Amino acid sequence: MKPFRARAVSAAVVLLLAANLGASTPVAFADTLEDQQADLRAEAARVQQSLEFVDAKIAKAAGDLVVYQGQLPGAQQALLDAQGRVATAVREVESLAARVDLAQQNKAKITQQLDTDKKKIADTKKLIGQIATQAYKFGGVPSNLSLFFGSNNGGSLTDTIDLADQALRSQNSAMDKLNQQNATNVNSQARLQAVEAEIQDLKAKADAALAREKAARDEAEAKKAKVDKLIADTTRLNKQLKAAKPGIQNQLAQVKARQDAVAAEIVERDRKLREAWLAEQRRIAAAAAAAAAAAARAQGQAPPRPAPYVPPAPGPVSAFGLRSPFNGVPITSGFGWRATPPGTIDFYGQGGYMHTGIDFGAACGTPVYAPAAGTVFSAGWANDGGGNNVKISHGVVQGNSLTTIFYHNTSVVVSPGQQVSQGQLIAYSGTTGNSTGCHSHFETWVNGQAVDPMGLL
Repeated sequence: MKPFRARAVSAAVVLLLAANLGASTPVAFADTLEDQQADLRAEAARVQQSLEFVDAKIAKAAGDLVVYQGQLPGAQQALLDAQGRVATAVREVESLAARVDLAQQNKAKITQQLDTDKKKIADTKKLIGQIATQAYKFGGVPSNLSLFFGSNNGGSLTDTIDLADQALRSQNSAMDKLNQQNATNVNSQARLQAVEAEIQDLKAKADAALAREKAARDEAEAKKAKVDKLIADTTRLNKQLKAAKPGIQNQLAQVKARQDAVAAEIVERDRKLREAWLAEQRRIAAAAAAAAAAAARAQGQAPPRPAPYVPPAPGPVSAFGLRSPFNGVPITSGFGWRATPPGTIDFYGQGGYMHTGIDFGAACGTPVYAPAAGTVFSAGWANDGGGNNVKISHGVVQGNSLTTIFYHNTSVVVSPGQQVSQGQLIAYSGTTGNSTGCHSHFETWVNGQAVDPMGLL
């Protein structure tokens, strides 16, 4: 199969059929998220470039499918991670709630203890007052304490004094008990303050944990929405490509036929140009031989015996002296064989396809210049998927014929039959035809075969 016939159309079928049958194109991604996204964008761009001569919408769909399929595993993992953070946040909230509840119970116990201690302190203070008053005024003890100290009915003064002495000792004992109760009360109040501070701190932590839980749930919902959208978009694109499959195959056949016709035209044109050049070289050689014979006869000598004519060997293609059609524009896609990605269907049975040109990443409206002097034989819109194109024949130099082609131009400023010089403005780059973005597809054909332009530039 000729290189031109095996251009991007084979890649289109490979990738589209793979999408239709649910096969995903394995992509080797880097470790960081940024590198993964860059790899996905590069892979999507490669897919779209492969489909540039087929259909812009299909190319975009196929490129998007690559991106969605590549993003889905990461999105699903991110969802699992987010759900894990929700579970952790819930456990943290529950743990803090339990600690708050326990601290509240502890506070209630301490508060109850304080109330009990206050009653004991009040009773002790009352008892001490009664003892002191009775001892001071009457030298005895309150009647309600007689049972505590023992009966004094009919007792002597000495007994009464002894009883009063006992009451005073009891007063001292009660004072000690009061001091102990006060100390216990102070300790309980300190514990209560600590517990209240702990409750306040735990509540603040619980509020923060609730906020984290809400944020985690919101994040998980957003991650789930992204996963759901990726799945929906992937399903939609798969259905779209599957439904479009018959039409795409028909379109591929039409594009292939038109490109074959262009290739045949270039082959025939270049053949005639080389034949004309060879005829001219033969005429020049014959004229030189005739001139040599005439000169010999003029000198009375026998003319030299004519030697068999040997056509000159073709010279180097660098003799054309091509310059780049752009000033400082990078190349985004090179020339050459591209293997079918593993896991996809190779429709043509060749293991890949031939990219018969190079792509310049030119913004729309970038000036395109003639790489060498020549004759424009096609300019304007063409139905071969390339949109506004310019095709230039650069004639024959040292036995080699050269044709250059420029696709997807926004506009063309030359016309068929026009002679152009090297560096002359011929078009403005764009994204016409079956193109998904601004760029320029540039091809070089030497002796009727597509060759790598980098070997001539």
